Amino acid sequence: MDKKHNIRNMCVIAHVDHGKSTLTDSLVAAAGIIAVENAGDARLTDTRQDEQDRCITIKSTGISLYYDMTEEALANFKKERDGNEYLINLIDSPGHVDFSSEVTAALRITDGALVVVDCVEGVCVQTETVLRQALAERIKPVLTVNKMDRCFLELMLDGEEAFQNFSRVIENANVIMATYADELMGDVQVYPEKGTVSFSAGLHNWAFTLTVFSNMYASKFGVDPSKMMEKLWGENFFDPTTKKWTKKSTGAKTCKRGFVQFCYEPIRMVIDCAMSGNNEKLFAMCDKLKITLKKEDKDLVGKPLMKRVMQTWLPADVALLEMIIYHLPSPATAQRYRVENLYEGPLDDPYAEAIRQCDPNGPLMLYVSKMIPAQDKGRFYAFGRVFAGKVCTGMKVRIMGPNYIPGQKKDLYIKNVQRTVLCMGRRQDAVEDVPCGNTVAMVGLDTFIQKNATLTNEKNDDAHPIKAMKFSVSPVVRVAVEPKHASDLPKLVEGLKRLSKSDPMVLCSIEETGEHIIAGAGELHLEICLKDLKDDFMGGAEIRVSEPVVSFRETIYDTSERIVMSKSPNKHNRLYLQAVPMEEGLAEAIDEGTVGPRDDPKVRGRLLAEKFEWDKDLSRKIWCFGPETTGPNMLIDMCKGVQYLNEIKDSCVAAFQWASKEGPLADENMRACKMELHDVVLHADAIHRGGGQLIPTCRRAIYAAMLTAKPRLMEPIYLVEIQAPERALGGIYGCLNTKRGQVFEEMQRPGTPMYNIKAYLPVLESFGFTNTLRAATSGEAFPQCVFDHWEVLMADPMTVDSQSYKIVMDTRKRKGNKVELPNLADYEDKL
Repeated sequence: MDKKHNIRNMCVIAHVDHGKSTLTDSLVAAAGIIAVENAGDARLTDTRQDEQDRCITIKSTGISLYYDMTEEALANFKKERDGNEYLINLIDSPGHVDFSSEVTAALRITDGALVVVDCVEGVCVQTETVLRQALAERIKPVLTVNKMDRCFLELMLDGEEAFQNFSRVIENANVIMATYADELMGDVQVYPEKGTVSFSAGLHNWAFTLTVFSNMYASKFGVDPSKMMEKLWGENFFDPTTKKWTKKSTGAKTCKRGFVQFCYEPIRMVIDCAMSGNNEKLFAMCDKLKITLKKEDKDLVGKPLMKRVMQTWLPADVALLEMIIYHLPSPATAQRYRVENLYEGPLDDPYAEAIRQCDPNGPLMLYVSKMIPAQDKGRFYAFGRVFAGKVCTGMKVRIMGPNYIPGQKKDLYIKNVQRTVLCMGRRQDAVEDVPCGNTVAMVGLDTFIQKNATLTNEKNDDAHPIKAMKFSVSPVVRVAVEPKHASDLPKLVEGLKRLSKSDPMVLCSIEETGEHIIAGAGELHLEICLKDLKDDFMGGAEIRVSEPVVSFRETIYDTSERIVMSKSPNKHNRLYLQAVPMEEGLAEAIDEGTVGPRDDPKVRGRLLAEKFEWDKDLSRKIWCFGPETTGPNMLIDMCKGVQYLNEIKDSCVAAFQWASKEGPLADENMRACKMELHDVVLHADAIHRGGGQLIPTCRRAIYAAMLTAKPRLMEPIYLVEIQAPERALGGIYGCLNTKRGQVFEEMQRPGTPMYNIKAYLPVLESFGFTNTLRAATSGEAFPQCVFDHWEVLMADPMTVDSQSYKIVMDTRKRKGNKVELPNLADYEDKL
């Protein structure tokens, strides 16, 4: 563990059902944790019962593997290394869209990613999402093309077709990587001839990279392995009769592409012989390839025989380990270019230096990315990664939560670490101390960490926290829960607290009406959360769950028709406000974090002036963003020469946060509104312009400004990707039309009869969409929903019987407000 050049932190990312957990098994088997015979079926990293039953991964699971590599295996390794022993901290992450927050949590604490792509289905929408997340965190990808056995057994492709298919998959992946790449990381694209792509069959537990074959042939032909490797991919053809390599196909029957002739055909011959029962030829080939089979293996027939031969000839762990060790960075290399993405403070202070050098003797810097439920009910392990220093059992640490501001006491605790443990899939092993570059789980901190936090030594007062994670999805689907028996209420409250810890994404809140609300990313995500809540966190007490509810946003369509005025309760202060809609794309920029409250005002001014055509001076007058100080709404000061303006700034900011969290129409968050404060008339005596006078006034003024600016509702929209054969297209279009969906792209996958359809679907209509779609297409279409954007509902909520009006009334009724439209006269005052 102390050899930082011999550690690899990696996670496995891919689309749903492309074989992540199955592939992980072959690595685990090589470390001797499970028997090789079971690899591919055990799915050791799917720890929970419902994961095994549904055959999907739900939580990301960590496992630490130790390998002792042989000298030959490391012969070509050029970077720094320290002996032949390697420690690989591997995290298996879920592929389902609803759990992409788990993937984000896994990526933060790793340096490399193994991207798994199905050779038949190719690069899908979720592959692109996780790749984008990985590159944003500056994580180096290597690719494996999985499910190779399908090429031989289901599709029966010949060599040339297979080659075209693989190169297309790799090219698609490279296009995505090139689009989102970061200059500091250098070239992140993957190339088979450089050994950064492997071809595997996770279920049958075999895999190869081109190095495996080039070494085999190099000794046979007596050529240099690196030269041979370049010939095995791309436009290189070989004719055995003339024994010459050419760049183009000569047209002779014997002339074939290098990859096809030397890699694909031998595998195909072995598989065909095993499947057709032609054992004499098979065993003759085994002797040539120096595959030694045990006596009992020779009695197997068909698939088991094929599996055993392929496992012995091309074991999966050799190819994957070679790729991981050669091409993924060690913590010592990776932290150099990742430090500016991680650390919030100045990049030249001792903490940033320690992270950059990955220094085990420096100050402790540790990021907790998620909480893992422990065996005994209600306790959690804090799971994270040590970036600098070392963490030991019993040491005192300073815990900085996500809202901590350096120099203040908010969100700050100092506590002892009771034990440090290593995660081994289903069990935890206690260790004395964990140096930097490793992943670690800690006991005894669960009461102080909500979801994630930064830990450092108790004395380091000036350390800044590590940046919080950005999630690619947002929780838009909400349900209300209540216990069946009133006596279970304390259990429910306790259960909700634990639930919000155990999942990085879930939001649990209590409305003013006393409802308990759980918000999640989608139907499946909520279903899993509710199951957890009932069985694990409440000891099986029964709960009632409401229909799923969608959260809306309130926005404006136009500038206010006049500047509205509002007076304070004591009639001594007047505020004049106007509401203006934001420029297109600005709200999205704030969501992504390109524009935000923590930016340098000069940089922000330049960006707003260039992209959104703002006035340069205006950007310095932004008082705050809201809701939660980071949301996509702004309060801007447009006053000229007003006395005492600074004194009321805090009151106005507080009022704005309150108003933008609960809009005038339906108490939903506002979005894309700029509130401009045009003029203020204040009382000369400070006691008459306190917060109690100004906060309600300012809030009423904001509501009035919004109601005069053509208020509208925005609804969340999913991006749906559907894979289906041609005959199911009619059913899909019919189903989408009834649900207000719009199709905007339809593509046939080259070489297959499958179509890829992309469409926008309102979240409001998406409940039960999967079932309706399967019924309409007799189960041939597979939808994937990801939250994509907010879209304005053009119907005016102020006219009775429009669609928006109904939504507003339903929401108000549910929240226990008056079921009537807000009245402008309540908010605006006359002079």
